[in-house]
Amino acid sequence: MDALAAKFVLDPARFDVVVASNLFGDTSATWRRRWPAASASPRFANLNPPGEYPSVFEPVRGSVPAIAGQGIADPIGAIWSAAMMLDHLGYPDAAADITDAIARVLATTPVRTRDLGGSASTAEFTAAVRRHL
Repeated sequence: MDALAAKFVLDPARFDVVVASNLFGDTSATWRRRWPAASASPRFANLNPPGEYPSVFEPVRGSVPAIAGQGIADPIGAIWSAAMMLDHLGYPDAAADITDAIARVLATTPVRTRDLGGSASTAEFTAAVRRHL
């Protein structure tokens, strides 16, 4: 894990997908070193493909109680996690619609939450994604 953390710091662009046990993969402090705005990109899926146990889909940062109720959380991780869940449940077109809407907002509008350098609230960013759906 130490060697991997060093690689994250020295060459973060080399990583697209990281597969890790829950012991290491569910540590938001680790992922914040890779993505300073942790909720903006990373999504997690604890998958159980055979379906024997439930799969879990969540943004890295989770609920972030320190900013709860302030309307400043970046919702991309949560929205994208929902898309991953839809894909896992057999709705790839719906999942693609959601991720495409996120991409269109980021590529064609100035709407950004504070952690992405903007001033939009959580609700404003979410509304922009909904409009693109």
